[in-house]
Amino acid sequence: MVRTYRYRLYPNKTHQAALGNVLFAACALYNHALAYRRKRWNESRRGVWYNEQAGMWRDWRNEDPADNPLRLLNMSAGQQVLRRLDSAYREFVKGKRGRPRFRRLDHFNSVAFKPGDGAALKGGRLYLQNVGSVRVNWHREVPEGELKHIIIVRKPSGWYVCLQVEMQKNIPAHSLNPLVGVDVGIAHALVLSDGTVFDNPRPLQGSLPALRRLQRSVARKKRGGSNRKRAVLKVARLREHIANQRRDFWHKVTRGLVTTYGTVVLENLSLSFMLQNRALSQASHDTGLGMFRELLDYKAVEAGVEVIAVYPRNTSQVCSACGSIVPKVVCVRVHSCPDCGLVLDRDINAARNILRLGRSRWGVTWPVAASVPQDALRL
Repeated sequence: MVRTYRYRLYPNKTHQAALGNVLFAACALYNHALAYRRKRWNESRRGVWYNEQAGMWRDWRNEDPADNPLRLLNMSAGQQVLRRLDSAYREFVKGKRGRPRFRRLDHFNSVAFKPGDGAALKGGRLYLQNVGSVRVNWHREVPEGELKHIIIVRKPSGWYVCLQVEMQKNIPAHSLNPLVGVDVGIAHALVLSDGTVFDNPRPLQGSLPALRRLQRSVARKKRGGSNRKRAVLKVARLREHIANQRRDFWHKVTRGLVTTYGTVVLENLSLSFMLQNRALSQASHDTGLGMFRELLDYKAVEAGVEVIAVYPRNTSQVCSACGSIVPKVVCVRVHSCPDCGLVLDRDINAARNILRLGRSRWGVTWPVAASVPQDALRL
C-alpha cells in the first residue's frame, strides 16, 4: 500500500526563486512534448507515446547547454513530467477526459522526483538538485517503508513536499464491531441506521460572502498589475482554506466510522446526476461526497473494516419496518407509513433499508420476494 504524507516547506527567497525555475522548466517540457505530439499527428497521423519521448528528452535537455531552461530539471523529474502527459493522452483516448492542452506556468504546480536522484532527505532537511537544502516542518514522523516519490507542490499558502511511502501489507483481522447502514445526502452529509446524524458543514456556503468580496476586488484591478496579482492570491488562499475545511471534516468522520463499526454499508451512487443538476451542483460540490468515499476506503482497509456498496433503488421510498412502498418527493423529509404506522426521519429510514440490503446475500431491494428465505438475509 502506498500512502502519501504532506509536510510544509520553509524555503528562503533564494530557494523560492530556484523552486519557481524548476517548475518553469517542468512546464516548458510538458508544453514542448505536447507540441511535438500534435505536430506528429498533424503531419503523419501517428501518435507518440512515452517510450519514444523519453528517448527524446535527453536530446532536448542537451540542446544549447548554455541557456537551455530544461537543464534546470533533473532527468528523472523530466521523465515523470512526460509520464503525466502520457497518462493524460491515454485518458483522452479512452474518452474519460478532453484533449490535453498547453499549460500555463501558474497552473503547473507540482513536480515529482525519484528519491536519491535529484531529491533526498538529509539531516532533517529536503535536498533538491539546483535548489539546495530546504527546511521542513516535520509535524509527524515519516512511517517506515520504502520511499517511492518526492513531490514538490506549490499552493497559495506556500510550498509543500509530499512523500509517497510504500508500506508493508499487513492484513488486519476483520473488525468485530457492529454493522451500520449509511445514507449520504446534501441536507445531512451522513445519516446512520442507528440514528446518528453528521450535518453538512458547508464550508463554501459559509465563506461565500468573503469570497464574493474578494472576487469583486479582483474585477476592479487592472489586468497585469501587481495589485491584481495580490487580489488573485487572496482568492486562491480562501479557496484553499475552504478545501482544507472540507477535507478535515471528512477525515474526522471516516476515522470515527472505521473505529466504531466493523462493516459499513453504502449506496453505490453515481454522483454525476447531482453535479449536472443546476439546483444541486453547488451543494454537492460543497459536500464532497467523492472525497468521503476515497478517504473511507483506505481507512477501512487499515482498520479491517468491510465496505459494502448496494444498489440504492427505492431505499428512500420503502418502509424499513414492513416493506411497503411509501412514495414521497424530495422535499418531504419525514417517512410516515400508512400500513404499519412507522414515523421517522426520511434519511434514517433509508439508512435502515441500506443496512438490510447489506445483510442480504443478493442485495435485493424491498419488498423481499416470497421465494427468498428469511435466513438468507443474514450474513
